[in-house]
Amino acid sequence: MADSEVLLRRVPSRSSWQRARKARSHLLLSRRGRRRFGVLTRGELRRLRRRLLRAQALGGDWKLGVTAGTHVAEKCKVRSRSGSTPGTGSTPSNLPSPRSQPTPRRQPTPRRQPTPRPQSTPRPQSTPRPQRAHNFPPLPTNVTQAVRDLGSGRVLLVLPAEEDFIFSGICRVTCIYGQLQVFGHIIKQGQPAQDVFSAYTHSFLSIRAMLYPEPEKSEKEVRKEIRALLKPHMKLDDRHWVIHYFCPLASVVLLEQLKSPAVDFMSSYKCASYVFRQEHYPVRVNAEFITLKTIGLRRQRKRAGIFLSDSAHCALEELVSVSCDGCPVILLCGACDAGKSTFCRILINQLLNSLPGVDYLECDPGQTEFTPPGCIALLNITEPLLGPPYTHPRKPQRMVYYGKMTCQNDYENYIEIVKYVFRDYKRESPLIINTMGWVKDDGLLLLVDLIRLLSPNYVIQLYSPRGPTMPSLTSEYVELTDGLYTKSKIRKRRGFEIEEFGDSLDFTEEEKDSGPVPVFPGHKLMLVYTEFPCSKNEKNRAKYNKIFRDLAVLGYLSQLMPPVPGQLSPLHSLTPYQVPFNAVAVRITHADVAPAHILYAINASWVGLCRILEDMKGYTRGPILLAQTPICDCLGFGICRGIDMEQRMYHIITPLPPEELKAVNCLLIGSISIPHCIIKNQPGLEGTIPYTTTAYNFKLPGASEKIGEREFEHASEGYRFYRRKK
Repeated sequence: MADSEVLLRRVPSRSSWQRARKARSHLLLSRRGRRRFGVLTRGELRRLRRRLLRAQALGGDWKLGVTAGTHVAEKCKVRSRSGSTPGTGSTPSNLPSPRSQPTPRRQPTPRRQPTPRPQSTPRPQSTPRPQRAHNFPPLPTNVTQAVRDLGSGRVLLVLPAEEDFIFSGICRVTCIYGQLQVFGHIIKQGQPAQDVFSAYTHSFLSIRAMLYPEPEKSEKEVRKEIRALLKPHMKLDDRHWVIHYFCPLASVVLLEQLKSPAVDFMSSYKCASYVFRQEHYPVRVNAEFITLKTIGLRRQRKRAGIFLSDSAHCALEELVSVSCDGCPVILLCGACDAGKSTFCRILINQLLNSLPGVDYLECDPGQTEFTPPGCIALLNITEPLLGPPYTHPRKPQRMVYYGKMTCQNDYENYIEIVKYVFRDYKRESPLIINTMGWVKDDGLLLLVDLIRLLSPNYVIQLYSPRGPTMPSLTSEYVELTDGLYTKSKIRKRRGFEIEEFGDSLDFTEEEKDSGPVPVFPGHKLMLVYTEFPCSKNEKNRAKYNKIFRDLAVLGYLSQLMPPVPGQLSPLHSLTPYQVPFNAVAVRITHADVAPAHILYAINASWVGLCRILEDMKGYTRGPILLAQTPICDCLGFGICRGIDMEQRMYHIITPLPPEELKAVNCLLIGSISIPHCIIKNQPGLEGTIPYTTTAYNFKLPGASEKIGEREFEHASEGYRFYRRKK
């Protein structure tokens, strides 16, 4: 028995310890012992267990002083290190000595079998051991979605059928079992993970557990399948946790912390650091909040999410149905903040569930979806859109840099650019056209011109209670209403029409043969009521729009970072391209600038890298100035970070690859400016930051405290410039 004492004290192996621990009888503790047992440390608990096992091995139950039965020694199965056979041992005489002075080993002697307890009957050896019960805490009465932290930036979510998980933050979503819907896009089990961006600048996204066909399997087979799917992702205890909280037709979701160079680049600037993550705590902090915080997420209220009205559901269902059978042209229109962009993303995602690609025509240069602001572009979308515009920049099929945020007082050039870009549409996929939110006065007439020229099959007119009212753009209304440059069916004369312009905006015969026929056959109007959460109003709309444009520029510049996450490089540390003066032509699109001041306007500006038909080889010096703004393809954008007057070179930073940069022979500079946070945040510089100054002379003619800012009141009144108050 002394040998057994030594072995129990030294814990020879984990398996022996577990068998001895499970086989020991229930020991009674006093009230004081039970009260102290809950506050003992791990070391104290270990010593207490050792004492109790030692007392039990000596042949009696602690507290009662009754000798233990033979079944205790048989279940412990503690092997003697002296090589004695089972059933032999030493008779206990004294208590075990302290650990510093262990009892020396003695030769084993025949063990005296103690008299068994009359009230306890030994269990037969063939009785199977009961399985260990997993005591998971029950969910609160008001919580139906179980959340568990898996470690290493991963969180597991069990989502019951037809329930939404509305959250803020960014994460990578994997559907392990079931079927999910995010922003209209369906994610099934076995599909690749999707990056989801629920930013604070837009309405929060939700993960919805979709109903799927009930498997023709028993409950035991379903649980076995779930365990097999969970095995590559988590440990055994986590799999038991999922099975415990799993309910019929539920979905199992894996949420992972998302780290990408684009997110890190945008978060490094002060103007965008709050977009993806906010550190403020709620009034009440629960276990779910702490679990989701490990991956940068936070649950939001239902009213903060995106919910569609019945008219929106009906319109989406019909548009998806007709798009699967053909290639319709769908035009979206509505006032500012009516939800055109949100509805457009949901429509594209639902179309991509059944189609390989969707074409998209951007006609709103102020708030673009896939390109930097100031562009009119045609794109083919093949991947779902699971975030705001600045999280999914795409390479366009054809793009023209318009250079301004609105087409005020430049309608003719705007329509010509739309015609030039629309000419590249081949009717191989459904086309979605996004228009401006200017639906009053000349803006409404310009919208009528676009409907006539683009000939959509469906016009989706969105309206909300907070937006201005506009007439229903039915087919009859468009036919009987004059536009700015197109006449109605009855050819009513309007006072503002330019006679010399005539019908020159109609497509030529060559354009009719090469592109879609512009004859207006009529369209079907769908009125969609929207009430998406929006914090913009008439007072702060200009401020919000400027923030969105800055984020779009940052999203484009994030392509300069390497694809592998790592240490970020500031923009001023990147090696620029050197472009000779005589290799490119230059044009300022939004203002008339004297030739002597052209280089001042180009330096530290956002430039469009374009390709024109003219050849620049005949020029020897430069800079080469264009007399008028050309309508040409724009291949990308960059920043002119400096001009070398000695070598006559432009220094340009751009994510455009060198093989495409060789085709650039024109630089267009518009009213789109570089975000101020890029110029202010230049780490590692000593002295004065380039292109910034505190010694500005307000006495100069035209100087103002609000340089470059202007307020747009009404389309008919034009712009109002700020002036310094005396």
